[in-house]
Order: sequence, then structure tokens, then C-alpha cells
Amino acid sequence: MAPSNGTLASSRLRQLARQQPTPAQEETRAVEERCELCDARIGVEHRHLLDLSTRELMCACQACKILFDRPAAGGDHYRLVPDRRLRFEDFDLDDVTWAELRIPVEMAFFFHSTPAEKVVAFYPGPMGATESLLELDAWEGLERANPILRTMEPDVEALLVNRAHDASDHYLVPIDDSYNLVGLIRTRWRGMTGGQEVWEEIDSFFAQLAKRAKATTSKPEEETWERSAPAQPM
Repeated sequence: MAPSNGTLASSRLRQLARQQPTPAQEETRAVEERCELCDARIGVEHRHLLDLSTRELMCACQACKILFDRPAAGGDHYRLVPDRRLRFEDFDLDDVTWAELRIPVEMAFFFHSTPAEKVVAFYPGPMGATESLLELDAWEGLERANPILRTMEPDVEALLVNRAHDASDHYLVPIDDSYNLVGLIRTRWRGMTGGQEVWEEIDSFFAQLAKRAKATTSKPEEETWERSAPAQPM
């Protein structure tokens, strides 16, 4: 039996949640890392392609990024992960709606899965990421309350929500940002509550994301959006 989309996504999330490299390892990787399409050398900061069949992320050089930076350029196989980051200042998501979404913790990300033909939800934790049984009616209600969600690119953009410790963070991000958060939590979590270090790093992650993201409304008067320019690396 072929693995389900949820299984594939969970597998990829576990792979992406490996031990994060030290600064020295990052420097070495900057020299050694190569484009997975043409084998050209690339730096630490680069774009990714998503393989829709396996949910594998592939590193791409600037030339290959340009090649796939067109609608339908990758057909039904590859999709370029965008670089827009939006921070919603008026996002409409109350406690009742959150409960209806059936997320058992206070942090999650949501994206449209083409293979599954629906929106899926994952929440990070010490074991990686877990798929939640998303209530479709509740998601449709969230879209009606926040129309900008209808502009999310399938598979490669996600709604990232952080309600932990009285936070109220709502972002539209590239899917790899969500994976990075999963890796951070998985590798830094200690004990039952995570420990002080992991929560300090989570706070730092969202503080840096806030600096990179463009503040905007979740209720646009018209659904015509320009992609924000690439921001400074986190």
C-alpha cells in the first residue's frame, strides 16, 4: 500500500527536524552545499523546491530558482517555495474557533495539500510534528473570517499560529519556516515542559520572524497581492 500524504509529510518533517548544525558546521556547509538539480555550489541562504510526490525539499541555486519561478514551470512534480512572509495584525481566531480546529496544543501550521486535496494541519512537539484531524468546516469558517488565507499557494505556503504563553502570532510563511520551527522544538525540548532554553529559542524564532515579515491585514479589500521582497536571513 502506498503511504498516505500525511505519512509522507510526517516523514519529511522528521527528517527536517534533525540536530541543527553548529556555527562551524554552518560555515562548512556554506562551502559544501550544492544545488540538488545542477550540482552548482550554493550558500547557506538559498531557495528550495518541493517535490510534491514525496514532500522532499530540494536545495536550488539562483539559476534553477529562476527556471522554476514561473506558474506551472515544475508541472505536477516540483514547486518553488515562495519567500513572502506576512504578519497579520487583525487575524480573527478566537478560542472557540481554535477548539473547533481540533488542535490539542497552542501552536500549529496549516497548508493546502495537493495530493490530499484538502487543508492539513500539523503541530510541533518533542517528537517532531504530528498531523491533526482538522475539522474542514472550522477551516472554511476561518477562511471566511480571514480572506487572505485563500491566497496561500498550495503545498508551499502555510498559516503558522502561535498561541503559547498568551502569544497571539499569526503568519503566512514559506513551508520551510514551519519545518525549521519543528526542528528547533524537537532538538531543544527537555523534560515534560520543554525547559527554559527551548522557550527562549521559540521566542527568538518568532521575534526574528516578526522582523522579516510584512505587517498586513487578513481581510484585504481586494485579493491582489504583490510578493514582499526577500528579507534578511534569520
